[in-house]
Amino acid sequence: MKQAWWRGGVIYQIYPRSFADSNGDGVGDLPGIIARLPYVASLGVDAIWISPFFKSPMKDFGYDVADFRQVDPLFGTLADFDALVARAHALGLKVIIDQVLSHTSDEHAWFAESRQSRASARADWYVWADPQPDGTAPNNWLSVFGGPAWQWDTRRCQYYLHNFLASQPDLNFHCPEVQDAVLADIRFWLERGVDGFRFDACNFHFHDRQLRNNPPAQNRDTKTVSADNPYGYQSHRFDKSQPENLAFLRRVRALLDEYGAMSVGEVGDDHSLQLMAAYTADDDKLNMAYSFNLLTAEFSAGYIRRQVEELEAAIVDGGGWGCWTVGNHDSIRVLTRWGRNTGNPRFAKTMLAMLLSLRGAACLYQGEELGLPEAELSFDELQDPYGIAMWPEFKGRDGCRTPMPWLHDAPHAGFTTEAPWLPVPDAHAVRAVDVQDGDATSTLAFFRNFMPWRRDCAGLVGGDIAFLDAAEPVLAFTRSDAAGSVVCVFNLADAPATFTLPFDATPLAGHGLDGASLSGRTLTLAGFGGWFGVVAKEG
Repeated sequence: MKQAWWRGGVIYQIYPRSFADSNGDGVGDLPGIIARLPYVASLGVDAIWISPFFKSPMKDFGYDVADFRQVDPLFGTLADFDALVARAHALGLKVIIDQVLSHTSDEHAWFAESRQSRASARADWYVWADPQPDGTAPNNWLSVFGGPAWQWDTRRCQYYLHNFLASQPDLNFHCPEVQDAVLADIRFWLERGVDGFRFDACNFHFHDRQLRNNPPAQNRDTKTVSADNPYGYQSHRFDKSQPENLAFLRRVRALLDEYGAMSVGEVGDDHSLQLMAAYTADDDKLNMAYSFNLLTAEFSAGYIRRQVEELEAAIVDGGGWGCWTVGNHDSIRVLTRWGRNTGNPRFAKTMLAMLLSLRGAACLYQGEELGLPEAELSFDELQDPYGIAMWPEFKGRDGCRTPMPWLHDAPHAGFTTEAPWLPVPDAHAVRAVDVQDGDATSTLAFFRNFMPWRRDCAGLVGGDIAFLDAAEPVLAFTRSDAAGSVVCVFNLADAPATFTLPFDATPLAGHGLDGASLSGRTLTLAGFGGWFGVVAKEG
């Protein structure tokens, strides 16, 4: 397993609603993805991760699944998916799909049966509980999307648990039949040739059987949710991250190993780094995990160093493996969140280089290779129920989900021929793929150049990591393997900075970063400049 492709691999996330529309209905689809796969392959990434495309009422845009074995007609057909897998494989790309196991849509046939009667065959497939004597919810658990995590149902005269929307009831993983059913659904896609899975909210599978109240948070969680969300007021000791999940993840791993498939889990928790280490330990659960810790507003060299070092410290005997990301379909785009929409062209390049130099795999969200900023949308343009409920303090996730800009001069930047489900901002159209294709100084050109350079630098792919003491805003570390050590230095501010290396090193060429010069052991870094070197061997 130590030679597995995902160790140090780069995964490109495709949000299908917004990637490419083939039929002009304003929503991206699987044939659209197929048509654009040569572009993805040209980036030099190892795999694509496709966000949910399953049959769904789309109340949470596909993360509310009504049938785990069907493609929603909005996106295409099973034949389209099979063609996508074949085309991706022909281009040398692995295919990872998003599995949402913790909950279903309330339109799933399982839930329809479960809610009909306490005596039905699937009565215990979801988390049901009686009200308290005064009729209130069973306990104080909260939904990530705001408000109580319990919804009253008049059919059973009980509450059901929903950690997200009320239309996303939680499955009861304490029920063996539920585990068997979701494993069968995973096998269905393995048989269709997928190479791995991204498991959404993978620490939400189990709940405390006693339904004990969560205590108040000693330190509020602002990584998983925004500061104005009451969800962060609680320490989520009982509604997720239960110890029973480890045994279930071993069952998942045993199934994936039958097909040589990999897994990466999303972990949103008060102690996510420790949980990531636990979920990837002993080579018998997840292959990798990632958290929200680099998807926050907090941004400094010290903060990034702490996240990586805490994960590394929690990993036992080098067995665990992280998967780092600075952007996805749930977070404000990094150019806006960390870069504050800086006009410095080095920022996007340096963020990409920094991400791809950390120990672990990397997930790249569509459009980051173009350096896209967050889209500014009006309330009337919002589609995300999370943002609509939390407006105006939290504007939701639509700003990072707007369509991919392909052609600067085409309607809707070439995404579709008709009105798109979300608008394409002018700030994205000017950064379209066709604009950057012919510009050797563009972020896209940098990424395409950096990827093969990184692949040839074995220490950056699989080496150990050790941070160097550096004053803000400089982030410095080495990546080392048997061949030697590469030193990586990044200025995370727009103002110039200097850093003195604690050893002799010689510059590495060919990576494409600029804004740095070395004199003796002293590096002079321009704003958002970066530098790579080889540590000189003693003697």
